[in-house]
Amino acid sequence: MQTATLIIGVIFIILLWMLASALKIVRPTQRGLVERFGKYNRFAPPGMHFMIPVAEKMYLVNITEQMVDAEPQEIITNDNLNATVDAQVYFKVKDTEADVKACQYNVSNYQRQIVSLARTTLRNIIGTLTLRSANSERGRINTALYQTLFTETQRWGIEILRTELKEINPPVDVQATMNKVVKAENEKIAAIDTATAAETEADGRRRAAIKLAEADKQSTILRAEGEAEAIKLVNEAANLYFKGNAQVLEKAGGRPKNPSR
Repeated sequence: MQTATLIIGVIFIILLWMLASALKIVRPTQRGLVERFGKYNRFAPPGMHFMIPVAEKMYLVNITEQMVDAEPQEIITNDNLNATVDAQVYFKVKDTEADVKACQYNVSNYQRQIVSLARTTLRNIIGTLTLRSANSERGRINTALYQTLFTETQRWGIEILRTELKEINPPVDVQATMNKVVKAENEKIAAIDTATAAETEADGRRRAAIKLAEADKQSTILRAEGEAEAIKLVNEAANLYFKGNAQVLEKAGGRPKNPSR
């Protein structure tokens, strides 16, 4: 009796295991590939799927956006400087059956392959640039990296969403020298700005002095013209006065009497 109970228990446990192995759930963020005896059999979209225990196996693939870091590496620039370069690549596996199959059967470990390809591409791009141009042309480097990865990963069922160049750092001694150059350029600009401001201020004072002198000159001219006009009027009045007296005396036939006599 005990032996029969034990056998029934073992059979029940085996059935439970087979049932658990037979039922697989694929989430909306995943797609599944079902292989039967090691050979591709069917595509598994989101939902519940029944598997043949032992004979079939499901491989789940994440189709959400993912990110891999290309990891810092030293690259020799065109001016023979060792720059430490790092970048990030954002991608996702496309959700069609053909693309999900491609990411599993056309490439071994697509994440590692993306990192390797990104590092190689960065070496090829930055190796043709000087350190200064590499820092000033980050957008162009990003674009070139994206285009290369986008093209090369098409047969992997991968879509490259974007790439981001994290850093391009020169050696410590070169960085210190560059900082000194930047500091000197900033001091030069500040000195030029100060000189320009002083020149502008001096020019303003000069213009103010000229305007003041012109105003004084104009005032003097106006006063002189006023005085001349006044003298002219006095002279005209005197002439009229003496001319009038002369006419009176001429009519009277003599000179005017001296009132003091």
